[in-house]
Amino acid sequence: ILLDKDGKRKHTRPTFSGQQIFALEKTFEQTKYLAGPERARLAYSLGMTESQVKVWFQNRRTKWRKKHAAEMATERLKGASENEEEDDDYNKPLDPNSDDEKITQLLKKHKPGSSGLLLHPPEGETS
Repeated sequence: ILLDKDGKRKHTRPTFSGQQIFALEKTFEQTKYLAGPERARLAYSLGMTESQVKVWFQNRRTKWRKKHAAEMATERLKGASENEEEDDDYNKPLDPNSDDEKITQLLKKHKPGSSGLLLHPPEGETS
């Protein structure tokens, strides 16, 4: 037992064995939340308190959410840069001597109706 300068018990951080962490991680892969009986069973099998298992799962979910959010942000940025490259191709002036296939592909990618806006209603219809 460690005491601080005033003689009060000092809180120490528990250190978990590699086996305990491995079992906790494996369980976390299967489920992000443990119900009371599952938590009690896991704590007993690992020689930990229910409170330690509960806090470990809370901390692990926080870490998982942060990582997941960072991955999602990276994916959004990646998608945005790919769209910019396509727009760059579309906005380049066309070479009159260029291949007709390239022009056809660019026009297919950027149909006026694909944005949801209709510039001119189809014949026979009014807006």
